Amino acid sequence: MTEVAMLEFRCRVVVVPSLPFHFDATFHKPDHFPSADNVWEPGIRWQTMLWQGVPLGLKFEMAGTVNAPKIDVSVWSEDRLDTQFFEGFWAEVAYRYQWWLDLTEFYQRFQQDRLLEHLLRRWRGMRPLNHSSLYEYLMIAIVLQNATVRRSVNMMQALFETYGTRLAYDGQVLFCFWSPEEIAQVSEQELRELKVGYRAKSIKRVTDAFVEDRIDEMIIRQASKDMQRTQLLDLYGIGPASVGYILSDVFHHLDELDYISPWEQKIYSKLFFDTPVDAPVSTDRLLDFFRDRFGEYRMLAVHYIWEDLFWKRKQTPVEWLEKLIRL
Repeated sequence: MTEVAMLEFRCRVVVVPSLPFHFDATFHKPDHFPSADNVWEPGIRWQTMLWQGVPLGLKFEMAGTVNAPKIDVSVWSEDRLDTQFFEGFWAEVAYRYQWWLDLTEFYQRFQQDRLLEHLLRRWRGMRPLNHSSLYEYLMIAIVLQNATVRRSVNMMQALFETYGTRLAYDGQVLFCFWSPEEIAQVSEQELRELKVGYRAKSIKRVTDAFVEDRIDEMIIRQASKDMQRTQLLDLYGIGPASVGYILSDVFHHLDELDYISPWEQKIYSKLFFDTPVDAPVSTDRLLDFFRDRFGEYRMLAVHYIWEDLFWKRKQTPVEWLEKLIRL
């Protein structure tokens, strides 16, 4: 187990995001698998972040209401950080957490939609977000491939314990992601010894693409969605399912829903057509339904329906869903 870095310096800022803003539904996604880099409780999320090579401990606290939102953000670091560092940092956090996302048109268009109207009231102000860099998200996507949730959790924990940094701040001890340069020094065999299987090759190849500057997140953000898709699919071991998640979560395309994995196919079929999970409707039918019903907001609309299901599961197990999750 790695040593613990004590973060003693704290910077605190109050952020006023675009309204409405639902803190818990935005900061906690019950469908995400447990990961050792964060802790959530109602009204608070602790999250580590590696920014410009500096490991940080973040704490987000709800300080307002859905219609008058305020977020108290504290940032802990091992050394005192200057103003220039924080200028870039706050711009990055605003991008990842979609502080300024305007939901007005989406709500107006679907406020009377039979599938969405009650969810838009229940989760008013919920928005998708991404806590990770593109590189980190790709690492998560790789460990999720062809594995049960329990297996993915175990693989990510092994990677954190071997290459991550443990940070202590505000009463928490959490792991922070490794840099690409750290994995670049590791052999594929060393990764395989962590029981990640064939994914070791994908981890190495994707890492090399970042270290060798063949892909740059800040540059790819400015590209068209088609170009982003092409560059991501060029990465070794990254398929259309992972790319779809990245285009929606990392690059915020609210219309990105062009591929459905077999696992999602079963859940969507049950949710939208009430079919047995072992007899799902075709993915073509599902995609046509989403395009026709939700148009350019299809990813966001499905996000509301999907998250509502997993929030329900958080309160009461959903029998048919438990068999698919296998945590």
